[in-house]
Amino acid sequence: MSDSEEHHFESSDAGASKTYPQQAGTVRKNGYIVIKNRPCKVVEVSTSKTGKHGHAKCHFVAIDIFNGKKLEDIVPSSHNCDIPHVTRVEYQLIDVSEDGFVSLLTESGGTKDDLRLPADDALSAQIKNGFDEGKDMILTVMSAMGEEQICAVKDIQGKN
Repeated sequence: MSDSEEHHFESSDAGASKTYPQQAGTVRKNGYIVIKNRPCKVVEVSTSKTGKHGHAKCHFVAIDIFNGKKLEDIVPSSHNCDIPHVTRVEYQLIDVSEDGFVSLLTESGGTKDDLRLPADDALSAQIKNGFDEGKDMILTVMSAMGEEQICAVKDIQGKN
């Protein structure tokens, strides 16, 4: 590769990987795992005994953290599997637009305007109704593998 070649990377992080490797035998229930390129929360792990061809196998049942779909995977327990970097950040709700986008106040005082209301109708309704009633609310945004989604909401107590 010559020095004259240019590289363009579309990335908002500091080059950090979206996943990290972890031995399948050490992944536990309520942990996270990547199955079919989707970040998932593990709901069930079962390990089979070592068979004729060597490896014990881990059977993972997991739920996609963004769309709620159930996914399964079987991995030899001694092999590495991908684990997503999952972060949760809390923002104060400023506005809910007509087209379903929310405006959030960041810790640095800026705004974050690129998130939609969650697909979960109950959570979405809770955010809209609370906003319409003039409540101050904190939204928890979960992000993993380049995706973000509102996953929880809470009222700020003591303000009217």
